[in-house]
Amino acid sequence: MSVRVRFAPSPTGPLHIGGVRTALYNYLFARKMGGKMLLRIEDTDQTRFVPGATDYIQEALQWLGIEIDEGVGVGGDAGPYVQSERKDIYAKYAQQLLDEGKAYYAFDTPEELDQMRKELEAAKVDNISYNAFTRMKMKNSITLPAEEVEERISSGQPYVIRLKVPLKDEVRFKDLVRGWVSVHSSTIDDKVLMKSDGMPTYHLANIVDDHMMGITHVIRGEEWLPSAPLHILLYKAFGWQAPEFAHLPLLLKPEGNGKLSKRDGLLGDFPVFPLEWKDPNTAEISRGFREDGYYPEAVMNFLALLGWNPGNDQEILSKEELISLFDIHNIQKAGARFDVQKAKWFNQQYLRKKDNAVLADELKASLPQPEWAEKIVALMKDRVDFVKEMTQGVTFLFASPDTYEEEVAAKKWDDLAKQAMPVIISTLEGVSNFQSQDLHDALFSGLEAASIKPGKVMQALRLAVTGQGKGPDLMLIMEIIGKEETLKRLNKALDVLGR
Repeated sequence: MSVRVRFAPSPTGPLHIGGVRTALYNYLFARKMGGKMLLRIEDTDQTRFVPGATDYIQEALQWLGIEIDEGVGVGGDAGPYVQSERKDIYAKYAQQLLDEGKAYYAFDTPEELDQMRKELEAAKVDNISYNAFTRMKMKNSITLPAEEVEERISSGQPYVIRLKVPLKDEVRFKDLVRGWVSVHSSTIDDKVLMKSDGMPTYHLANIVDDHMMGITHVIRGEEWLPSAPLHILLYKAFGWQAPEFAHLPLLLKPEGNGKLSKRDGLLGDFPVFPLEWKDPNTAEISRGFREDGYYPEAVMNFLALLGWNPGNDQEILSKEELISLFDIHNIQKAGARFDVQKAKWFNQQYLRKKDNAVLADELKASLPQPEWAEKIVALMKDRVDFVKEMTQGVTFLFASPDTYEEEVAAKKWDDLAKQAMPVIISTLEGVSNFQSQDLHDALFSGLEAASIKPGKVMQALRLAVTGQGKGPDLMLIMEIIGKEETLKRLNKALDVLGR
């Protein structure tokens, strides 16, 4: 059977970066196995639906380069791919379980359910749930006469449909990440399959959809591991072959303690969403990796290695390499610490691999002098993590310094520097081709001819040109600002700092 996987998020807001990693692992596995990846939107909980969330999910996957073969936005033969559009389908399967005695109607009110929990708590019962024992004391189609059940339904009394979990059953399955999992059915409660509003719960809709869409492997976060035995029971109740499961490790806070949250991003000053998100209700804006300046290929590479390793020490991996090397058995069980500094490092590596002309095109819009873009890229490319930092690091290019770094001036603007500046000015006035290499050669020759060691005065020269004691290639800086501006700044420094 051909491999078919699915990414099935709920449209309750922006897609968390942990969800993005889940989508990525599904995608890599599908591509490695020559299979297909589906996108399904699970919106059975209409109370949590957020307008714009589905479009956001699609745009995020597209930006990252996670290609969808079938589903929302693409189409296919197993649709519709939005659960709220499949309501009648679920009702049919819920009825099948009712007819076969594997599910039942429950008429209990919220007050009655609350009372049951209180009684169990008072009796100090460990397993407080609606299960094979407690259902016998509640109002449902197991305990009520058939006539009363029919009357309650026909009169429009609210009800839910619950799965009738076997009392004594051992649920075992082999997880591709965690190995064998075994749970006794007595610990599983009679989950609601259909809610009183006629909508299915996640559990029923998920199993029916995965079966009807031919899903062969369910790759999802470990928060769904406790639900897996219930899902296995549902597959068994329907007489269907269950897919293989792989439950992924959590993404942890940067300090490694607890699940990564939006709050962690706020405290640590980093995004936890792939794209910027504006909440339609509160207008609150959440940062995105894209808007922060990350490249999608860097984010993909970074996320792939959060919980999986390629079996070697290679870190920089293209999409094609990730697909080729991906082995689901190499996913770790333990949570993966989210290290934003490592994310920046990945972005830096991908930035450095790009052609200067490409980076210059990205930079131009933010420059007062767009024609300087490619030279600024050459100046700053190896010193930044993001393109936007190139302009932040060279503000001295656009205006002559008004202040000079005091500590450097005190140490380096000495008698030798004052002696060297006229030599430097005279030498630069004679340079016709004001290019970095020519400037370097002329300055070193001129200073040595005046018996001044260039290394002794270079920091003073930098101070005069930029106002700072350190920074990127000084010769290239002078080339960018040009001869007239360079000489102007040198004379200004002599006036301000002393001749």
